[in-house]
Amino acid sequence: MKKVYFKTFGCRTNLYDSQVMMSSLEGYEITQEEADADVVVINSCTVTNGADTHVRSYIKALKGEKKVFLTGCGAHTKGESLLKQNLIHGVFGQSEKQEITAFLSKPEPFMELGDLNHIDDVIVDDFIGKSRAFIKIQEGCNFRCSYCIIPYVRGDARSMNEARILEQVQKLAINGFGEFILTGTNVGSYGQDTKTSLASLMKKMSQIRGVRRIRLGSIEPIQITDEFREILDEPWIERHLHIALQHTSPKMLKVMNRRNVYRQDRELFEFLAQKGYAIGTDFITGHPGESQELWDEAIENLHALPLTHLHAFTYSKRDGTPSAAMKPEINGTLAKERLHQIEEIIAAKNLAFRRSFKGSLDILIESHKDGFYQGFDQHFNKIMVKSQEDLEGNWITVDNYDVKEEANYAQV
Repeated sequence: MKKVYFKTFGCRTNLYDSQVMMSSLEGYEITQEEADADVVVINSCTVTNGADTHVRSYIKALKGEKKVFLTGCGAHTKGESLLKQNLIHGVFGQSEKQEITAFLSKPEPFMELGDLNHIDDVIVDDFIGKSRAFIKIQEGCNFRCSYCIIPYVRGDARSMNEARILEQVQKLAINGFGEFILTGTNVGSYGQDTKTSLASLMKKMSQIRGVRRIRLGSIEPIQITDEFREILDEPWIERHLHIALQHTSPKMLKVMNRRNVYRQDRELFEFLAQKGYAIGTDFITGHPGESQELWDEAIENLHALPLTHLHAFTYSKRDGTPSAAMKPEINGTLAKERLHQIEEIIAAKNLAFRRSFKGSLDILIESHKDGFYQGFDQHFNKIMVKSQEDLEGNWITVDNYDVKEEANYAQV
């Protein structure tokens, strides 16, 4: 039986899609070791030029020794060129992933992108190599931020069937999963097309036996509705929210065609911080038009926000997006300097948050490496734990721990 290795790049949605492919695969053995594989399936990301480069570099590093297939967002943007260069054997889109067995058996090179209207109907009841379960609840995005290629490769927002989501959560809970991460292209838009809501879904999930903690992928400030605010004190919701801002200069937000407003963002973040939430955000540096004056304003505003986590990257031109034609462009070196500047600011804020918190840490231990068990607490902060017991996959509560710059440390 031939062995298949799945290489996943990018977001949690891709992690889920890889699990769908693993669940759908028949007649092949899945391996966690790339070296043992006869076939490699690459679930690609194309959100930035860097993401495309990482995928291409990975393919070249395989040196043609394995049969390689490409899927994911990069299939739509780079699949054709990679196929023409004979670097891969086949390309298939996200809508086709449940047909993976047939694709891997095709003798001739092929390209099957499918459509951008597909909704998954498969039930994933296990996550190979994971201690947490990723639940994709929606696909696509109706936002049209000026810099973003994703709506063009994932389609418009559409929600998964609620009953099917809950059935999947129930099966995973029976199989021992206690932490569930809701993911999608634009998670907060869940239910807008099916007359329900994200908060309603989370409440129903919380009532399933075995569900201990629910985490969210990135959501938008305007998606923190009054209904969502009503669940913020529930014990099952993780005390960390990742809320996408992308910038803190009001003018730059307009240039980016964003829907959030800095003044309202600050009010929301202060409200969440008062409730004890750690707050993460996305941020892009070096977008066209980001003058020094606007950058200085952004930094001043960033200092005022009670942030603890950051997912930031430099602007990457994506052909076909409005931003690709905008001027003036920002020097790449300057964009990186600005990136490092905000990374330092948020790292300091995170350290201050961890030092100020005096309560217990509720941790799911995910792995063991270099003598430490590693996991994340309810604020999505990493903790390193020394123990003589095998803690992997277990929940632990820690009252005494040392706060260091890179992580918290404890011994149990």
